[in-house]
Amino acid sequence: GAPRQPCPAPAPPQPPQEEPSWGPHRLALLVPFRERFEELLAFVPYMHRFLSRKRIRHRIFILNQMDHFRFNRASLINVGFLESGNDTDYIAMHDVDLLPLNENLDYSFPEAGPFHVASPDLHPLYHYKTYVGGILLLTKQHYELCNGMSNRFWGWGREDDEFYRRIKGAGLQVRRPSGITTGYETFQHLHDPAWRKRDQKRIAAQKQEQFKVDREGGLNNVRYRIESRTDLSVAGAPCTVLNILLDCDTNETPWCTFG
Repeated sequence: GAPRQPCPAPAPPQPPQEEPSWGPHRLALLVPFRERFEELLAFVPYMHRFLSRKRIRHRIFILNQMDHFRFNRASLINVGFLESGNDTDYIAMHDVDLLPLNENLDYSFPEAGPFHVASPDLHPLYHYKTYVGGILLLTKQHYELCNGMSNRFWGWGREDDEFYRRIKGAGLQVRRPSGITTGYETFQHLHDPAWRKRDQKRIAAQKQEQFKVDREGGLNNVRYRIESRTDLSVAGAPCTVLNILLDCDTNETPWCTFG
């Protein structure tokens, strides 16, 4: 007889389409990114379905750093904020390697102040009480009140700690999830440290500067150029990829280069 044909894999259920009943707000999901395509392929369709099930209007922005400087997560988020358009009124600063597993996590409009979804009680790795990394929601008005994030943090780490001090300086109170019982199993962390090393090098005066509050820089002085802007679909999930060229004043932050 004829050889058996393999059964086609079942298609994942399609998320619901946006409807007027979903409310007036729209989230800009800002995802700093460089060369982590295997994580991106998992992240975009997962988050699109997750947010659609929760009836959160959203746009996913992949902030792809293309220049030859060290990675600058904070500057990419500043660029994403400035380029996210007038049809979004709040943002999520969202790591590409962190997927929410608990459907009760709140991604709605954070009117009362910054809402730290990946709180220290739930994040699988970081548990200190002033931590605001991973996933943080803010209204655009509140992000502007903080003047965004500092552009002085090249390489991995510390930009979130400085941003926490900006939040407090702006008179805002960080709120966190309540009633979540899944503890450190609330998120899936995709990052494999053995495969992808973090750039934790501290160059020149960076070791001392990383603990200071940047009182002058942020949204007002981020230097960049958009190389291209592409709307695409990943496994049926829409996203916008911004190819970004950051600029660095090596007199101000000589640690922006790998040399």
